[in-house]
Amino acid sequence: MKSRFVLGAVTAMLACVQSAYAADPTEQQFRALYKELVETNTTLSSGSCTLAAERIAARLKTAGFPESDLHLFADPAHPKEGGLVAVLPGRDPKAKAILLLAHIDVVEAKREDWTRDPFTLIEEDGKFYARGVVDDKAQAAIWADSLIRFKQEGYKPRHTLKMALTCGEETSGAFNGAEWLTKNRRDLIDAGYALNEGAGGELNAAGKRITMTVQAGEKVSQNYRLEVTNRGGHSSRPMKDNAIYHLAGALTKVQGYEFPIQLTDGSKGYLNAMSKIQLEAGHKEVADAMLAVVKNPGDTKAVATVSNADTSWAAMLHTTCVATLLDAGHATNALPQRARANINCRIFPGVTQETVRQALVSAINDPAVKVETLEIRGENSAPPPLTRAIMEPVEKLTAKTWPGVPVMPILQSGATDGQFLNAAGIPTYGISGIFLTPDLGNIHGLNEYIGVQSLMEGRVFLHELVKTYAEQN
Repeated sequence: MKSRFVLGAVTAMLACVQSAYAADPTEQQFRALYKELVETNTTLSSGSCTLAAERIAARLKTAGFPESDLHLFADPAHPKEGGLVAVLPGRDPKAKAILLLAHIDVVEAKREDWTRDPFTLIEEDGKFYARGVVDDKAQAAIWADSLIRFKQEGYKPRHTLKMALTCGEETSGAFNGAEWLTKNRRDLIDAGYALNEGAGGELNAAGKRITMTVQAGEKVSQNYRLEVTNRGGHSSRPMKDNAIYHLAGALTKVQGYEFPIQLTDGSKGYLNAMSKIQLEAGHKEVADAMLAVVKNPGDTKAVATVSNADTSWAAMLHTTCVATLLDAGHATNALPQRARANINCRIFPGVTQETVRQALVSAINDPAVKVETLEIRGENSAPPPLTRAIMEPVEKLTAKTWPGVPVMPILQSGATDGQFLNAAGIPTYGISGIFLTPDLGNIHGLNEYIGVQSLMEGRVFLHELVKTYAEQN
């Protein structure tokens, strides 16, 4: 009897799964593509973005894309860091193309640190686990899946759709495919605007959908090196002029320095919309402070209230700099001859790297401390304009899909490959449609995960959204 009951339960479960696939027969196709992409190691140390790009290109070709619309690229000096640009031609030659951007490289992951193999896609308790399941192979797989489905449906959009899957986003100093395309094959990616990672749905700790965000602008990551040198000496004869102590004093000054408050249309929109959510949650003081900051960025009390309430909100309001690495001394029994520190700054849109360096020099106020700008990864451009043509489709589709969830713009305090496109004159917006938990699915950390339902809903959302954009006048 018990075995019959179990068999019946299993049969019912299989029927539900089959029913789900019957409702959307393309989901199984997407799962296979997503699995292949996630399980293709694309770390800088031991993986190959080129292989991942080739595998996606093969799937597009099978779906009917001619080779003339599939452009695999790789710099000869970086053969494993290649990418793919795929084109679905539009029916209106006067309509500007829309670019779908995603990076396919991932952060390093060590098997011994993870609970599960980071390069095997594992579905467990309603979640997918593996490196890159969120950042950024979720969006890369969705873009590729959408193009495949459009081709299979025989759909020809008004606007040409282009997809660029690139490498190098996760590692400063590495070859960057998005930057390379803007400088070497601009024709391949030229578009009226681009859709990218950088924003999405927010869940609270209880799993409730709170907001849907649209990224309009982002900070640029820039490293600076502080360095103090002197003649050193024997540790038995300490001197006041100790390079380590000298550096420590400079770091304390950097720690205490606050860059001026700045606002963009994106951050203003976010604060206005979030103030309503905070008020509904009973946090009137924070809600009032948010509105006060929008009205007067010089209101230090209001800025402090907002900043103390959430570090993410604090980071949105201005350039930030923080010490991330130390390197000092050469022997345990010797006074240090050199002391260095790396300062990682996230620079507000439109502010130059040199402006920030000069601000650090002024804050430290010590000519013995050298402040050097390290590799400049990309230009820091102004945020793209927030137009109704971008926002209205997101608002309407969100209201239809998740009634009651507000849509708000956001200034991304992190950095994406959008910095290269914005600098090249292609306005780039972060839209994912994927809801993430407050820990952001442990992206860049151990046991990265994404909710299966969130991923599947995001896939449907983005597919419909792209189609809406593709038909706009």
